Amino acid sequence: MARSGTLAYVRSEDAPRLPPPANMSGIYGWARANLFSSLLSSVLTILLGAFAVWVIWGLLDFALFRAIWSGTDRNACLGEHLGACWPMVYDKLPQWIYGFYPIDQRWRVNLCFLTLAAGAIPMLMPSVPFKGPNAIYLFIFFPLIALILLTGGNLNFGPQGYVSMVVFLLFLASLVPLIAFGVEDGISRNVIGLGLAALALILWLASFAITPIYVRFRDFDYAAIPLAIEVLSCLAGLFSLAVTVFGRKGRGMPVVAGWGALLLAIMVAMFVLDIDFGLERVETPQWGGFLVTMVVAITGIVTSLPLGILLALGRRSKMPVVKFLSITFIELIRAVPLITVLFMSSVMLPLFLPPGVSFDKLLRALIGVALFSSAYMAETVRGGLQAIPKGQYEGAQALGLSYWQMMYKIVLPQALKISIPNIVGNFISLFKDTTLVLIIGLFDLLGIVQSSLRDATWATPVSAPTGYLSVALIYWVCCFGMSRYAAYTERRLQTGHKR
Repeated sequence: MARSGTLAYVRSEDAPRLPPPANMSGIYGWARANLFSSLLSSVLTILLGAFAVWVIWGLLDFALFRAIWSGTDRNACLGEHLGACWPMVYDKLPQWIYGFYPIDQRWRVNLCFLTLAAGAIPMLMPSVPFKGPNAIYLFIFFPLIALILLTGGNLNFGPQGYVSMVVFLLFLASLVPLIAFGVEDGISRNVIGLGLAALALILWLASFAITPIYVRFRDFDYAAIPLAIEVLSCLAGLFSLAVTVFGRKGRGMPVVAGWGALLLAIMVAMFVLDIDFGLERVETPQWGGFLVTMVVAITGIVTSLPLGILLALGRRSKMPVVKFLSITFIELIRAVPLITVLFMSSVMLPLFLPPGVSFDKLLRALIGVALFSSAYMAETVRGGLQAIPKGQYEGAQALGLSYWQMMYKIVLPQALKISIPNIVGNFISLFKDTTLVLIIGLFDLLGIVQSSLRDATWATPVSAPTGYLSVALIYWVCCFGMSRYAAYTERRLQTGHKR
C-alpha cells in the first residue's frame, strides 16, 4: 500500500504480446488506412473504383465476351452489338510483324529475332556468367548478322567506299586525343593538332561538294578529284593524330591502338558485308510492321546512351570549344520536335548532298532518331552527374586518377545508377515515338495496321477498334516489360542507397 492510500503495482515481467485489432490488419486494415482514411478519401475511392470497373468491364466485354473468334472474311464480324474481330488479327498478324517482307524470306526475320533473344536474354539475367563475351556478341557480331540477314548482304561498297570510311575514321581519331588530353593539359598544347583536324574535316567535306570526274581502273570507276582530296584529308588526320599523341610518354598509345582496332574491325565488317551469301536482296522499303519498330527502337536505344553520356560530359567540360558545341547540339535538337528532325533527314538532307549521292531512307531515319534521343539522354545523364557529391570528384583526384579514369570508375557508375528511372523513361518514350516514322513513308507497327484496315476483305465497323486495341496491347507489353525490368535493376543496385 502506498502512503497516499492507493495500490501501487510494478510489473516484474513482460506483458504478453497480443495480436493487432482485426480492423487494423489484413486487407481490411490496408484498405481502411489507404483508401477510406477520411470522408474525402472514401468518396474519391468509390468514384474512381466505379470508373475503373466501368472501363475494365467495357474492355472485357468488347475483347472477350462479345468477340468473334472464328471466320474467314468480313461476314463473320458483321452484325449488331458485336465485339472484337479476332479472325482479322489472325489473318493480318504476319503482315503486322513482317510488313511487306517477301513471304518466302520471312525465315530470315525470325532467325534475326532468335539471334537477338539469344544475346539479350542472358545479358539481362545477372546470374548468367560470361557477360564480356555476351556483350561482344550482342553489340558487335549481332548487328552484323542482323544486317546480313535482313538486307541479304552483298552491299558492294567498292574501293572508294573503303577509302571514304578510312578517311572519316582517321578524322575522328584525330579528335579523340585532342579531347582526351585537352581536358587535363589544356587546349593550348593541342593547337597544331586541332588545326590539322579542322583541315582534315574541311577537306573531307569538300570531297563531297566537288563534281566527280570518274577514272576507270581495274573494272572500277574512281572519282579522281574527290579521291585525291580524301587522301589529303587522310594525311591531315594522320598528322593531327601524330602531333597530338607525340610527347605523351606512352599515354597516347592506348588511344592509337584502340582506334586502330576499331578501324580494322570496321574494314573487316565492310568486307563481310560485301560477300555474296546467296541471299535474295530485300530493300528497306519492303520492311515494315513490328520489324521496323524494333529496328528503329533498338538502334535508337543502343546509340543514344553512349552519345548522351559523351554529350553530357562535353557540356560539363572546361574546354570552351567542346562545351559550346555540346550545348549547341543539345539545345538545338531539343528545341525542335522529332517530326521536324525526321523531315530534315528524309526530305532536306538529300538536297545538300552532291548529285548521285544518297542514303537509304531508313538509315536517315535511324540517324535522326539516334541524334534526337541522344540530346534528351544527355540532359538525363547530366542530372545524374550533378547529383554526385563534390567529395567524390575530390577523392578520385586525391587518388591520382586521370579525368577519364575518374569518370569511368567512380563518377559515371553512380550517376547512371541514380538516373536509371529517367533513362528508362527516355527508352520507353523512344519506343513509342517510333510511330512517327510513318510520316516519312516508313510503315512501322501502327502504320502497317492502319494500312491493313483498308482491306475490303475485313472492312467492318469493329475492325479499326480491334486493330488499335491489338497495337495498344503490344506496346503496353513492351513498355511495361521495360519498366518492370528497370524497377528490378533499381532494387538490385539499391539506387536509393537504402537498406
